[in-house]
Amino acid sequence: MSRRSPPVITPHPLPPEATAPLADPEAELPLDDEDLAGDDASAALAGGPPAAQDRVVQTVITQALHGRRVDQILVGLAPEFSRNHLQQLIEQGCVTLDGKVVSGSSRKAQAGQQLQAVLKPTAQSQSFAPEPMDLPIVFEDEHLLVVNKPVGLVVHPAAGHWQGTLMNGLLAHHPGAMGLARAGIVHRLDKDTSGLMVVGKTVLACTALTRAIAAREVHRQYQALVWGQPPATLRIDAPIGRDPVSRVRMAVVPSGKPAMTDVARVASAEVPRPNQTSTAFGGALVSAVECTLHTGRTHQIRVHLASRRSPLVADAIYGGAPALGMRRQALHAFRLSFAHPADGRAMVFESPLPEDMALAWAQVVHNGSDSV
Repeated sequence: MSRRSPPVITPHPLPPEATAPLADPEAELPLDDEDLAGDDASAALAGGPPAAQDRVVQTVITQALHGRRVDQILVGLAPEFSRNHLQQLIEQGCVTLDGKVVSGSSRKAQAGQQLQAVLKPTAQSQSFAPEPMDLPIVFEDEHLLVVNKPVGLVVHPAAGHWQGTLMNGLLAHHPGAMGLARAGIVHRLDKDTSGLMVVGKTVLACTALTRAIAAREVHRQYQALVWGQPPATLRIDAPIGRDPVSRVRMAVVPSGKPAMTDVARVASAEVPRPNQTSTAFGGALVSAVECTLHTGRTHQIRVHLASRRSPLVADAIYGGAPALGMRRQALHAFRLSFAHPADGRAMVFESPLPEDMALAWAQVVHNGSDSV
C-alpha cells in the first residue's frame, strides 16, 4: 500500500488572543468522561505524588466571562485539575463569589464579581509538571503539533503512571502548554497503541480541534491484526460503556454511548494456533484490517472487534491471544487528517507500522489472501 508524505506547511499566525491562558470554557474535550474520571479517586491506589499545600486563586470576572458557569471558568484558571475535581470543590464550599459560597457548579458568574477558589491538590494536579523528553514530533507550527506516539508511552497521567507521560513532555516542550487543559491534548491513544495524535498549542487551536473532533471532521484510521476473518467491509454501530463485570474493561452495552467503527479487511492468513508452533495440524485465521473511527470511545476498536469475535491479536484484556511475535495489542493509528485550525488547509499525516507490528502485518499480507 502506498504512503503519502506529510505536507510541507508554512505557518500562519493566529490573532493575539489565541495565546491567552484561559481555555474556552464552552469547549468540551471529546475524550470520554470514563477516560479520566477515576484519576482523582484512584490516586491512593498508586501511591501518588506526596501531599502538597492547598493554594488559593482569585480573579475578577471580566466582561468576556460574564454569564459563564463557575466550573467552566475554573477549568481555564486551573488547567492542572480535572473538571470533575473542580466541581467537587464547588460542592464542598471551596469556591466563593464576592465572598459568598457558590452553591452549585452551574452557578453563572457576573462581570465585576470576585471569584476565589481554594484548590486542594490531587495526584493528578501534582503530576501537571514538565519533564523534558525526546518527543516523536512529525510536524509542528505555532498552532499545533503532531506526534507519532510509540508503544508504551502513556498519554495522560493516571493511577500507576503519574510521571513520564506525553502530557509531561508537552509541558516541557513549550511554555504555552501550562495554560492549556491537559497541555493541549484533545484526543488520546492507549498506552500500548502506537501512532499519530494531534495536539493544540493555543487556546483557539485546541478549541477548533475539539469542535472538529466532535463534528467528526478529524479523520483517524488504524491498522490492526485480529483473530478470525471479519467481512470484507463492516460497519459496527454499537454503544460502548463500562463493562458491568470488570472495571478495567469497556463493553458493548445498551446504556453506553453511541460508537461507530468501519472495518475493511486487507488480507487473511492461517497462522499457528496459540501454544502451537506450526499449522501442520490446522491453524487459525488472522486478518489484517484497517479501521476508521467515527466516534472516540474508550477502547472503541478493541471493544467493537471483540464483540464480533475478532479480538485484536495480543489484546489480553479483550481475549486476543498472542501471535506472530506480537506481545502487545496489534493496533496502530497510521493515518490522521484534519483541517488546519488557522486557515482550513487540509493536513494529512501517515505513519509506518512500528517494527513488531510491521513484521506481523507482512506475514499476514504476504502469506495470505483476501479470500481465505
